[in-house]
Amino acid sequence: MMATLLTASLKDQYAALQAERARSWSPAQLAGNARQRQLLVDRFDPASVAQPGSTLPDSELIDVEGGAVSLDALTDNGPALLIFFRFAGCPACNIALPHYAEQLFPVLAKRNIPLVAISPQQPEALRDIGRRHDLPFRVTTDRDNGLARHLGITFAPDDQPSPPPAGWIGEVTGTGNWALPQPAVVLVGPGRELLWLHVSPDWLDRPEASDIAAAVDRLTV
Repeated sequence: MMATLLTASLKDQYAALQAERARSWSPAQLAGNARQRQLLVDRFDPASVAQPGSTLPDSELIDVEGGAVSLDALTDNGPALLIFFRFAGCPACNIALPHYAEQLFPVLAKRNIPLVAISPQQPEALRDIGRRHDLPFRVTTDRDNGLARHLGITFAPDDQPSPPPAGWIGEVTGTGNWALPQPAVVLVGPGRELLWLHVSPDWLDRPEASDIAAAVDRLTV
């Protein structure tokens, strides 16, 4: 995996990732990846996802280092920020999560706002990303994409060979299906009230830490 400079913007880091792929991927791979991302952007309907003011279910998230945490527990003393990502081996996620750890987590910690990263991947496979980057926040499993489905942020790739090939997404995540969450940032307030939801249909276009921090400041006291 390519080295990244965490202090660089996510936009610049993703541009570097794409440049590396342009050098190393086949034209068919590049075209297929770009086509899927563009389809997700074209199909995205902001009205189809959960809206601010709605109440989220008290979902239980499995901490990959042991135990579980509920949304009620996370928001008992104030808001919490949830970062949905795809899976531990996702190159774009391996850029975003360390970046948020360095640029966003300290800002939230000063305000006692917990940050939790969430993927549908099974805990035994998912814990690697937290350990690899020494992430200072919880990494958790959203079992069967339960919370992601409630939020309306799941998707499945258009190309679904049958039978699926070795290393297909259901095998990687351990879910046995094609569904993944679109990268999303979710601000949840006390009573599990949804305060803000930012979805990234194109997984190479995620919000900068400063933009998330500004939204948190705007929406919380």
